[in-house]
Amino acid sequence: MTAATTARPAQRAAAGLAWAAAHATARAAAHPLAPRPVPILEAAGLILAAPLVAQSAAPAADSAAMDGYAVAGPGPWRLTGRRLAGERAPAPALAAGRAVEIATGATVPAGTDAVLPYEDSAVDGGFVTGTPGRPHIRRAGDHGRPGDLLLPAGRPVTPVAVAAALQFGVAEAPVVPRPRVALLITGDEVVLTGSPGPGQVRDVFAPLVDALVVRCGGAPAAARLVPDDRDALRTALRTAGAHVVVVSGASSAGAADHLHAVLDRLGAVWLVDGVACRPGHPQGLAALPDGRWVVSLPGNPGAGLVAALTLLEPLVTALPARREPPPHTAPVTGALRRRPGCTHIVPVTVAGGGPARIVPGAGSAGLRAVAAADALAVIDDTWQPGAPARLLTLP
Repeated sequence: MTAATTARPAQRAAAGLAWAAAHATARAAAHPLAPRPVPILEAAGLILAAPLVAQSAAPAADSAAMDGYAVAGPGPWRLTGRRLAGERAPAPALAAGRAVEIATGATVPAGTDAVLPYEDSAVDGGFVTGTPGRPHIRRAGDHGRPGDLLLPAGRPVTPVAVAAALQFGVAEAPVVPRPRVALLITGDEVVLTGSPGPGQVRDVFAPLVDALVVRCGGAPAAARLVPDDRDALRTALRTAGAHVVVVSGASSAGAADHLHAVLDRLGAVWLVDGVACRPGHPQGLAALPDGRWVVSLPGNPGAGLVAALTLLEPLVTALPARREPPPHTAPVTGALRRRPGCTHIVPVTVAGGGPARIVPGAGSAGLRAVAAADALAVIDDTWQPGAPARLLTLP
């Protein structure tokens, strides 16, 4: 990362960076975290940093594929014992004309020619009779041997992949770890629990940010309240043990908005400082000298949600090496009062097979219209009612 400077780059113009450019900047700014091995049972949902290969054969030994009788040579066969799954002692070799009762999964004795299923056999006077068909024996390594490729690098580890890895003796997987994301909620008026009292408001960012971070492959930390104090905010930023620090509020130019001054003091480089969109203009993305990221969300809930989808989602998606899903577009209809030179992010409903329709009554402060929506539509200057627009998936 280049050294930070206190000079404000061009992105700090009053109009802000174009929405599409801001979204692309956030995605391109981050590179995948350094890979590390994790226990295979903790690898689900992560991206492989190196190929996953088998460590042992499956099956590990020749084993019965059916319940029945292991037989050697031509019949009838004298029944001489029983072999159950899980027995660790090797079975005595089976001589011609001999049989042992055997359970599915049990290792077959050396010399076995086939397993005769119960339904294809009969026992009378200590002798087994029947006509073998298929051998019904799983040979050692039939499914794979040590060194066989299970999954190439760059693929997500699915629960099925975890199960396959366990089958082939894999204890650890080399993966890109989940980025840790901390949320700092500024504002003396904000409470995290309970009903707000006079002059107070209940925080709504924690559930939104947590859900978005998990969706992107990150690991959210417990949200922290930070008072409207410059020193307190500086300390909180310094001590946040996370790859990404999200700050809600403190991003505008009011008397209690300290984020810009604090980040400049910490030597941060602003990559995005303001986006030409409504709602969500006073959002930002900054890089700290120690390699951490700071995402600034406006304090109004609707605007903060837009900022999280604009900057936080593409940034966090890149850190665990996840592929960003291709943009989804749909025709959008409805009334919208537009501001020239500004991208409008509006809630829409999407009926089955029909166009997306703008939900009226949305704004920067409220979430009621968004809660009734299926997505947010990105409406740029070229849009006309019925034209396609990009849709953002809500958390």
